[in-house]
Order: sequence, then C-alpha cells, then structure tokens
Amino acid sequence: MSGVRSGVGWDSHRLVAGRPLILGGVELPDAELGLDGHSDADVLTHAIMDALLGAAGLGDIGVHFPDGDAAYEDADSIALLGEVLASVRGAGLAVVHVDATVMMERPQVGPHRDAIRDRLAAALGIDRANVNIKACSGEGMGFIGRGEGAAALAIATLEPAGQPEPRAGASHAHLALPGLGGKRRHSGRNPPNPHPAGSCGGSDEPLTRWQSKRGG
Repeated sequence: MSGVRSGVGWDSHRLVAGRPLILGGVELPDAELGLDGHSDADVLTHAIMDALLGAAGLGDIGVHFPDGDAAYEDADSIALLGEVLASVRGAGLAVVHVDATVMMERPQVGPHRDAIRDRLAAALGIDRANVNIKACSGEGMGFIGRGEGAAALAIATLEPAGQPEPRAGASHAHLALPGLGGKRRHSGRNPPNPHPAGSCGGSDEPLTRWQSKRGG
C-alpha cells in the first residue's frame, strides 16, 4: 500500500445500572451507570478500532468480532484493539495519529483524559502526543443529553510501514469531528460526580460562554 490513509469510526452504547463505565481501557470510578454491550462496551475503543479498520480497508469490528460470538462476551476491548492493530500492521501499515471525541452527558471525561490517552497510546504503540481525546455533552438534547447512552467518533491516520520519522516541527493535520479478549470483572457503583457535565472541549464552562468569547 502507498500513501497516507484515513478512516472514520463511530459507536454508541446504552447506559445501564450494574455495569462499569470503561472508556479507552480506563474505568471511570465516578460513574453511576455503565455502558451495556456484548463486550465491555468500551465505546471509545470501539470507535478507534473501526477507524483503524476503515483506514486499512479491512471492514469493521462487526465483521471481525461478531456480537453473537460467545468468545467475545465481556471481552476487554483493549485486547481486541491489539488484534486490530496486528491486522493493520499485517497490511503493511502503521498508525500515525488518532483523534477521537466522546459524547456523554456525565460523568466528565476531562479528569480521566490523561489516563485514557496513556492507555490508548500504549495499546497503539505510538507516542501519547499522537493520541488526542476530546469530549462533549449533549446539552440536554437527544439520547446523549438525556443520559440514556454515550457515543464516540474517531479518525485514524495510517501510513505505509517503514516511513521515516517526520522532521522536527512537522505535524500531521487532522479534522476534529463531533468498540473483546480478556474478561473484566464488573465493579460496584461509586458516588456520583458532584460536578455537572461540561460542554464540548471537556470544560466546566457552558458552551454559550465559550461561543461568546470566540464570537460564535
């Protein structure tokens, strides 16, 4: 394969009681609800997996990891991400950059962002600087805003394996847009986050104030 390639991945899961909330391989201890799914329902990792498969022209996660297969029940999505990465490398490609947005009303992703970036960077075998994670609330609108579920969108950039490292100061441009395997044990629930969910960008500051500062 030749040339830089990009892929987009999307996933969503319903929020339910009695499940852990796992994003990017990190369990959020301040969550009252968790994501429901055949695997660990890590919506962020699933979106990234689909983006990688799309960029490599290798289908989607439903093809590789059918949700009707008992082998993937409660599976660790980071382990599956490793399998996807092996397929990408087998196609002669290397991961350059991943950019993703998590859409969820609560709890806030911001306090866990660094841990999520570290976990994903290690799983992908790339520098933390090449994994970007953003977060949005639903502003009370739709299934996200009503707290019924969460979603994630990811873009992955691949290049032919064996390409030289970019020179100092060079960067790749990406479009920022608004997943089994080892088993996981489900943990008990923790007290709710006392801080309200922020708007896009993971800040506590309401979107309207952010827009006014930007002239939006």
